[in-house]
Amino acid sequence: MAEPAHPNTSEPVKTTFNLQEIHKLLPHRYPFALVDKIIDFVPGEKAVGLKNVTFNEPFFQGHFPGHPLMPGVMIIEAMAQVGGIILTQLPEYNGGLFVFTGIDGAKFRQQVVPGDQLIMTVELQSFKRRRFAKMHARAEVDGQLAAAGDLTFALVEV
Repeated sequence: MAEPAHPNTSEPVKTTFNLQEIHKLLPHRYPFALVDKIIDFVPGEKAVGLKNVTFNEPFFQGHFPGHPLMPGVMIIEAMAQVGGIILTQLPEYNGGLFVFTGIDGAKFRQQVVPGDQLIMTVELQSFKRRRFAKMHARAEVDGQLAAAGDLTFALVEV
């Protein structure tokens, strides 16, 4: 199936990103690259990312022995990385590095454990002065809410 055409050009709008394409857009690498695939993308609006949670994640060695549990901060970081995909694809983006600057209203509703597939939906709420962004993010496992919060970002020169 062909991707839909961009409204102002004949170029197709990209709606998915594989791991190699994500690595071209985000600077994160092992062990901090936390998005395996973008499964849905609407430019300037939202991205849906996927993280396959495996027992091989380095944080499971100490969190917690005998009861591996994905740390909430790693879930938040994974959602922020999905948000980074949205920001790097904005027409106004001219380079630099978007950094995650804060979270409001973070809620954790269920544990994320090895074998889970974390589906993260991040929606752009505002983008101001080509430097500051706010987004709403939610992470689900098997259709159940695992975590949610409002993320903020700032563009820094590198």
